[in-house]
Amino acid sequence: MVSCNGGLNQMRAAICDMVAIARYLNVTLIVPELDKTSFWADPSEFKDIFDVDHFITSLRDEVRILKELPPRLKRRAEMGMVYSMPPISWSNISYYMNQILPLIQKYKIVHLNKTDARLANNGLPIEIQRLRCRVNFSALRYEMDMLAFSGCTHGCTDEEVEELTRMRYAYPWWKEKVIDSELKRKDGQCPLTPEETALILRALDVDPNVRIYIAAGEIYGGERRMANLSSSYPNLERKETLLEHSELMLFQNHSSQMAALDYLVSLESDIFVPTYDGNMAKVVEGHRRYLGFRKTFLLDRKPLVKLIDQYDNGSLNWDEFSSSVKAAHANRMGNPVLRLVIPDRPKEEDYFYANPNECLPPSDQPWSTT
Repeated sequence: MVSCNGGLNQMRAAICDMVAIARYLNVTLIVPELDKTSFWADPSEFKDIFDVDHFITSLRDEVRILKELPPRLKRRAEMGMVYSMPPISWSNISYYMNQILPLIQKYKIVHLNKTDARLANNGLPIEIQRLRCRVNFSALRYEMDMLAFSGCTHGCTDEEVEELTRMRYAYPWWKEKVIDSELKRKDGQCPLTPEETALILRALDVDPNVRIYIAAGEIYGGERRMANLSSSYPNLERKETLLEHSELMLFQNHSSQMAALDYLVSLESDIFVPTYDGNMAKVVEGHRRYLGFRKTFLLDRKPLVKLIDQYDNGSLNWDEFSSSVKAAHANRMGNPVLRLVIPDRPKEEDYFYANPNECLPPSDQPWSTT
């Protein structure tokens, strides 16, 4: 049994990992439970977001998946005869064979209660890597604002900065309280603001008449923060503009279902431009690679922020700024690139689900290591 934690795409990757682990251990997996108690507070069940019957049947040649525990084991669970634990992060598959399987054999039911980033990116058997892809791309069909927790407040008013700081301190489970917003921004760790995004799209010669879908929750600061982007690109769309009110109401108060809508639009768009490399951006990036290396502008925020500041203070003119932005992204369009491996530092490696090399289609483009 597994309980996923985090937002939709964090849970999606965890589900893929848990299926692969169950297959490797030759044990039965119960349909995963989704997080209902975290910051997102979404009551959605697995079946509310994914096609649960398709999930089970499409993987039946690989792993046995049940919707619930069989009666005999359900009674054991009701009596508290379940071993519950969070597995160790970024573990090799041998950890599950040597540490988790003996617990399953002893207790019959093991409940893994935190499943994000629990399997390594690299060094796994090729059949495990391909199964992770199969779950992600075939078996799983289909935000409150994160500024308070990232501490990224560039462009906010003093009152907004104070409000975001209060929000951060109000959540005791969020450990990072004191944050230097400007230092974090200059290090490339903040999402681009709407104003910065407008500049970069213009520098990349994106047609101002193109329709742009904003795949996000409510933008903090509302229309004030969106004014610059909407004046440069007036054809902005959101869930609220594309869906009738009666359709949208079906998804209200279900943040994971809302995120699934954003995921699908992002996946099918002509161009995908993530302004931050969060879980959704990473998983969509990998899915678009899997579908034939669809064009994705993978923005390198650290040099971009420096270029934006130079343009704003007048040390770069528009042509110099635009040329520099294009040069910095000539090889960052979702083209084939080998996944970065850093032995003993798995958190710093390229994320498997953003670039699942083992599962990607042949390409006539050269593979690079940049």
